[in-house]
Amino acid sequence: MASRKIKILVAKLGLDGHDRGALVLCRAFRDAGMEVIYSGLFATPNRIAQIAEDEDVDAVALSLLNGAHATLFPRVAKEIKKKGIKDVLVVGGGVIPQEDKKSLEKSGVTGNFGPGTQLDEIISHIETGVKKLRKL
Repeated sequence: MASRKIKILVAKLGLDGHDRGALVLCRAFRDAGMEVIYSGLFATPNRIAQIAEDEDVDAVALSLLNGAHATLFPRVAKEIKKKGIKDVLVVGGGVIPQEDKKSLEKSGVTGNFGPGTQLDEIISHIETGVKKLRKL
């Protein structure tokens, strides 16, 4: 990305203590030239939105493996919108059934990547999405 590095918040929310995948993403994003902030475990939707605002991030990458994605991902997107933030890409990942992806997209959560997704695909999705938002 030309002008400045993408700043991304990688967030583990809810009662999901499995962070190995999120930490792999942190390293991959860093290696791709992004500035990475990690929320730590058990973040709430409100906390994630607050970090996104405080740190002026370009993207939020949500990671959840416990099945609560259909509830918590849209809540994060809603909290970010409530703060009036319109230029942040919200990306989901974890164990997400195909039938849940459409409703997550409608709520403002893009990507919704599952296990085995190539890191290059996720990085490309974020770079493309952030580039579009920066043009708005």
